[in-house]
Amino acid sequence: MTQVLSLTNLIAQGKLSGKRVFIRADLNVPQDDAGNITEDTRIRASVPAIKSALDAGAAVMVTSHLGRPTEGDFKPEDSLAPVAKRLAELLGRDVPLVQNWVENGVNVAPGQVVLLENCRVNKGEKKDSDELAQKMAKLCDIYVNDAFGTSHRAEATTHGIAKYASVACAGPLLAAELEALGKALGAPKRPLVAIVAGSKVSTKLTILKSLADKVDQLIVGGGIANTFMLAAGLKIGKSLVEADLVEEAKVIIEAAKARGASVPIPSDVVTAKEFSPTTKAEIKQVADVQDDDMILDIGPETAKELASQLGKAGTIVWNGPVGVFEFDQFGNGTK
Repeated sequence: MTQVLSLTNLIAQGKLSGKRVFIRADLNVPQDDAGNITEDTRIRASVPAIKSALDAGAAVMVTSHLGRPTEGDFKPEDSLAPVAKRLAELLGRDVPLVQNWVENGVNVAPGQVVLLENCRVNKGEKKDSDELAQKMAKLCDIYVNDAFGTSHRAEATTHGIAKYASVACAGPLLAAELEALGKALGAPKRPLVAIVAGSKVSTKLTILKSLADKVDQLIVGGGIANTFMLAAGLKIGKSLVEADLVEEAKVIIEAAKARGASVPIPSDVVTAKEFSPTTKAEIKQVADVQDDDMILDIGPETAKELASQLGKAGTIVWNGPVGVFEFDQFGNGTK
C-alpha cells in the first residue's frame, strides 16, 4: 500500500511548531429541535488530532460540515456553535467560532485553536471549487484531513485544499482507517464481507463498484439498500431512494453474482409513516410495504440472517449505519 504522510509523522519530525494547521474534521453530529447535541462520538473522536497539534506548538484551525445547509445562505441552525461549546469542554480551553473565515482570514496564535464556521456554507464547497480551495490553502502551512466519514466526497475541504496546501497529511482517524482498509483489502482472511450503508448510493458508487470486484459478500443498508431493493423489483413506498441509479445497482448485483459473490436483499424491514423520533415503528415483510411507508431500518429476520453470515466471515469492512440509528426504534439493525 502507498505510504501516506501522517500528522503523527510530522509531529515526530518536529515540523508543527509555530505552523498554521488546518484540520478538516467530521463534526457532523445529530441535534434535537432545540439545537442540543444528542450524540457526540464524532466530536470526541476528533479531539486527539486537535490536541496533538496544539501540544506540538501549532496554531490550529478546525472546520467541518454540519447538516445540509444551502451554500452562500447561512442560517442560525447551520451554525457549529453547539460543536464549539462541546469541543471547548472536551479540550478544557476556549474554542472561539470564526465566521466568514474564507474572505476575512483567520487570526490564531501558536498554542490556540479556533473552529471555522460550517464549511458547507461556502460557495463552491460541494463542487470542489479550485478558487475556493486555493483561498483556503493560503490560510495554512499544513492541511490535515481527519474526516474519514466524508473523504469519499471530492469537496473543497476534503480534496481541493490538499492540492494547493504546502503540506497535506492524514490525521490519526484517517490514517488508522487507511491502514485497516489496506490490510482488509490487500490480504484479507476470507470470506471477505463488506457492509456499505448510509443514505446515498451516489456518494458511495465508486466504493460499491470497487468492492463488488473483491468481496465474497456485499451487504447494503440504509437508503442505499432501498435503491438495491428497487433494482430487485420490490416496492419501497415513499422511502429515500435514488431511482436514477437503479441500473447501476443492477450492474453491481450482476458483477458480484458473476464472481460467485452475493448482494443480499432484506426479507423484512422496519417502516413508519413519517420521519420523526416519535413515529411508530412497524415490522413488515418486504412484500407488504405500502405506498405510504418509509423504510427506516432492516427487520429482525434480516438482521438475524446477516448476523449469521457475518459470524462466518474472516474479514468485515463496515461503512455507514444500516438504518436511522439516531432514532431508537430504527437503531436495532445497526446494533
